[in-house]
Amino acid sequence: MLLTGADIVIECLKEQKVDTVFGYPGGNVIHIYDSLYKNKEYIKHILTAHEQGASHAADGYARSTGKVGVCIATSGPGATNLVTGIATAYMDSVPMVIITGNVPVSLLGKDSFQEVDIAGVTAPITKHNYIVKDISKLASTIREAFYIAKEGRPGPVLIDIPKDIAMGKTEYEKNEPKPIIRYSKNITEEALTSAVELINTSEKPFIYIGGGVVRSEASEELLEFAEMIDAPVTSSLMGLGGLPSSHKLFTGMIGMHGTKASNKGINKCDLLIAIGARFSDRVVSKVEKFAPHAKVLHIDIDPAEINKNVLSYHHIIGDIKEVLKRLNDKLSKMDRAEWVNKIIEYKNKYPLKYNDSGLKAQYIIEKLNDLTDDNTIIATEVGQHQMWTAQYYQFNKPKEFLTSGGLGTMGFGLGAAIGAQVGNPNKKVINIAGDGCFKMNLIELATAVNYNLPIVIILINNNALGMVRQWQTLFFEKRYSETTLNHATNFVGLAEDFGMKGLEINNKDEVEDVLNQALNSNGPVLVHCKIHEDDKVFPMVAPGEAIDSLIMEE
Repeated sequence: MLLTGADIVIECLKEQKVDTVFGYPGGNVIHIYDSLYKNKEYIKHILTAHEQGASHAADGYARSTGKVGVCIATSGPGATNLVTGIATAYMDSVPMVIITGNVPVSLLGKDSFQEVDIAGVTAPITKHNYIVKDISKLASTIREAFYIAKEGRPGPVLIDIPKDIAMGKTEYEKNEPKPIIRYSKNITEEALTSAVELINTSEKPFIYIGGGVVRSEASEELLEFAEMIDAPVTSSLMGLGGLPSSHKLFTGMIGMHGTKASNKGINKCDLLIAIGARFSDRVVSKVEKFAPHAKVLHIDIDPAEINKNVLSYHHIIGDIKEVLKRLNDKLSKMDRAEWVNKIIEYKNKYPLKYNDSGLKAQYIIEKLNDLTDDNTIIATEVGQHQMWTAQYYQFNKPKEFLTSGGLGTMGFGLGAAIGAQVGNPNKKVINIAGDGCFKMNLIELATAVNYNLPIVIILINNNALGMVRQWQTLFFEKRYSETTLNHATNFVGLAEDFGMKGLEINNKDEVEDVLNQALNSNGPVLVHCKIHEDDKVFPMVAPGEAIDSLIMEE
C-alpha cells in the first residue's frame, strides 16, 4: 500500500494500539496533523496550551495507565519546549514516544527557520532517539521506538521526522507489535539460591522499594514476598503505592523527609533488600553512615544501577516481577515477630506529627485521604506540598501517585493530571500544587476547561517557594533571597476567568465541606488554601547527616 510518511506515522500508532496523543501543531508537522484529522475516530488528540504541558500529559497518561505516552510537536521551539518533560520521564523511567517535526533533509544543519538538532539536544535524556532521513525506514523506526520505550527499564524515545519525509510516499505493510518479553536472562539459579540464603540467615531484614516495583507491575509479588519473609518495608518517593501504605509492615517513606521508623530501621537492619530502587542522594544522604550494619541485596533490571551509589553484597539483575516470582517459589514462610515488633514500636514512638493550630496542609491532605478511595489518582508538583502528600496521603495501589522524583520538575503536576484524567476517565484525579509550581504551567487550566476534565486542583498557597525558604530558615540564617512571592494573584478569580469553578479554604472548619464540593464537581475545580509561609516539612535530614539523624521539629 503506497502511503505518505505522515499516514505511515498514524498507521504505526494504530498498530501500537495508541488511542490518545498530546501535542501542539506547527508547520513541520502539518502533514502529520492532517493525517491525524483523517483518523480522529481512531486516535484522540488532546491540544494542550504549551508543548511542555503536552509532554507532562503524555507522562501522566503513561504512569497512570501503564501504556506508552505519545506527544507530538513541531520543530525548533516546539521541540525544545518538550525537553523538560522528556528529562522528567527519563529520570523516572516512564515509557514515552515523542514525535517531532523538522525542516526538510536538504536544509538540516543550515540554521534553517525553526531548525534545531533535537536529537542532539535530547541524547542525554532519552533512552534512544532517531532522525529519519529515509522514508523507507520510517515504519520500522516507529515500531522499534515503541519497543525500546517499553522493554527492560522503560524510558522516553524521540523520533525526529523531517518535513519532506512526512510528505513523501513509500510502501507500507501493517505489522503486529513485537511482544515485550520480561528481562530474565541474568536471573540464574545461583543468584537466586544465594539471595535465598542471605534472606534465610538474616535476623533483621528490611525491604526498600523504588519505582521499579511500580513500573514492573510487581506489587502483588512484592506483597507476597514481604509477608513471606516477615520483613518491614520502606519506600522511596517513586515506590509509594508499590505496597499498600495501610499494611502493617509498611513503615512509610525513607530518606530526607522519611519517617523515623524507616530511617532508624534501615540503620539497625542486618540485611537491606533493595528492590527496583537506585539509592538516590535524597534516600541515602551520607553514604558512609547508610545501613552500616547491613549486607545489601540489590534487585534491579538495570545493571548500571548496581554498585553505582551503594555497594551491594549480592545482586540479581532482571525484571522485578520475574525475580520476585522466582524468589517466592523458593522461600518458606518465616516468623520475625521480634524484629517486626521493634519496627512497629518505632512507628508508634515516632509518628508523623505537626502543629495543628490554624490551617495546615497536612490536615487538608489527611482530610482528602479520608474523603477519597483507592480509585483516586494523586498528582503533585514539587516542593513542600509534594512531601506532605507523600507523608500524609495513603497510597494503597500502584500507578496512583504521579510525581516528579528524579528531576524534581516544578510545573509537572497539572499536565500529568490532565494526562491521567484522559487515560482514566472513571477515576478521580487530583493535583496538589504549591503556588510557586502552579504558576509555572497554569496556562494548562485552559486545557482542563476545554475538555471539561473533572480534575481537582488543591493549591497550597504559602506565598513563598516553601522548600527553599525552609532551607534558608534552617541553614542560611533566614536570608530569604528571592523566595518570598507575595504575588497579588486572585487564584479563585483566575480559575473562574479560565472558565472553571474556584473555591477557597480559609480555616479548618471549612476543609471537609469545600473538599466535598470539589470532589463532587463534574468539571475542573481549583481549591485555594492559604497557609502560613513558615510551615515546614518534618522530619528532615540535614545535608551531610546520617539518615537516622532526623530533625523532628523546629
